[in-house]
Amino acid sequence: MWTETYQESPLKGLKPVQSPAHAGDARRLRIVERPFLDLAVLRGNARSPGFASALERALGTAPPVAPNTVAHGHRHLLAWMGPDEWWVQSLAASLPSLEGALRPVLQAESACVVDVSSGYTVLQLLGEHAREVLAKGCPLDLHPRVFGAGQCAQSHYFKAGVMLRALDAGGVEVVVRRSFADYAGRMLLDAAQEFMSPNQRIERE
Repeated sequence: MWTETYQESPLKGLKPVQSPAHAGDARRLRIVERPFLDLAVLRGNARSPGFASALERALGTAPPVAPNTVAHGHRHLLAWMGPDEWWVQSLAASLPSLEGALRPVLQAESACVVDVSSGYTVLQLLGEHAREVLAKGCPLDLHPRVFGAGQCAQSHYFKAGVMLRALDAGGVEVVVRRSFADYAGRMLLDAAQEFMSPNQRIERE
């Protein structure tokens, strides 16, 4: 009987970008996949003291209440998705199950948490041209004055729905559904051709 669990990135089949000979230095743009993070959707009442304190005990931070903001805990972040909804994400792979950690502390609250780790992957665009590449397919104003570190937003990249999180130094994190990951990866590589070195790939952390 097969007993091993095997995980495979949805971007495994992507080929390197076919950049022109005058393509930019790879250090000016990197696309890095962070697969296999622990991801969950959380619903609850942020005005409930018990709900906020339960999350502080479990994750090290209360849920953000300002729209489109992010709060960081010890090993997880919470991103605002609506007045009673948050995206919870581990900061590293192979951490204990988020759902398993949150369910016991939220039992007394009117709340729910659903593990969605297998349904998404996470990409980071790093370097001075990261936002230019995203702007080719995303309608949001991504200028750092408008979309700065500590903020998040839901939008789309061409035809793929995405959640964006602004990083330090101008980078942006992109969360995309697994079923759209190959498409989004191809569109990112196509949009990035002028900034990437020949045969540069999407890296994997």
